[in-house]
Amino acid sequence: MDLNGKALSQTIKAEIAEEVANLTAGGNRPPHLVAILVGEDGASRTYVKNKENACSRVGFASTIKRFDASITEDELLAEIASINEDDGIDGLIVQLPLPGHISESKVTHAIDPSKDVDGFHDINIGKLTKGEDTFISATPYGIIQLLERNNIETSGKHCVVVGRSNIVGRPMSILMSRNDNPGNCTVTLCHSRTADLKSFTLMADIVIVALGRPEFVTADMIKPGAVVIDVGITRVDADNEKGYVLKGDVEYSGVSEKASWITPVPGGVGPMTIIGLMQNTLKAYKSKFAS
Repeated sequence: MDLNGKALSQTIKAEIAEEVANLTAGGNRPPHLVAILVGEDGASRTYVKNKENACSRVGFASTIKRFDASITEDELLAEIASINEDDGIDGLIVQLPLPGHISESKVTHAIDPSKDVDGFHDINIGKLTKGEDTFISATPYGIIQLLERNNIETSGKHCVVVGRSNIVGRPMSILMSRNDNPGNCTVTLCHSRTADLKSFTLMADIVIVALGRPEFVTADMIKPGAVVIDVGITRVDADNEKGYVLKGDVEYSGVSEKASWITPVPGGVGPMTIIGLMQNTLKAYKSKFAS
């Protein structure tokens, strides 16, 4: 059965919009998210536009700051410093990837942790590791809600995470092993160098795949009844009007015949990633009024 992230995201957007309307009814400003976009990467422009549309749907103010790919690292860091100091801005994201002459690590560390709604700053990652309240990286946050809202049991299950990125794989492994719901899994973190990967995925009750390799996981790698979360989304050349099709990291047609639940691509994890970002921004906003 499909885990329909698109439908769930619409439900949660309506919930956020209602809460924002209540929070601003007394004259408070709405939450404000700023996105920085450097260069002309087509996928990045699409992602940022989707985030802007989501802000509009839930009643957030949003600003996109676009810069030419020739911007220097120092100029970008100065822009981030200015946003950090602006009390009218609650959340800041810098769309990745960045041009090669700009250090993504420096940029990530330059964002005020209290505005780091992508959850990439070392302080927020450290808090996540310790089980403290913090901003959770948007994609793992979305996946957790997809599991929770569909009442998928995780306690005592064996979860195999395939992919060890700091954006998805590592935080996902932490979240699935925490003493919480969803959580309380026994977690195995695999990656591209894992020997006999199939032997691990065949043992898994829950498989979360974030490798960026189209249709890498096939039906023979999944046991009957497993829950399969496909994080990947890659444009693959095709003879159609667009010239491409979107493929996940999981070979959907075969795996869906064996899995009890599976996320489609598109329409599964992607919409929930934006929900995670919206909820982090709302959290940042509310923290100002609570203090």
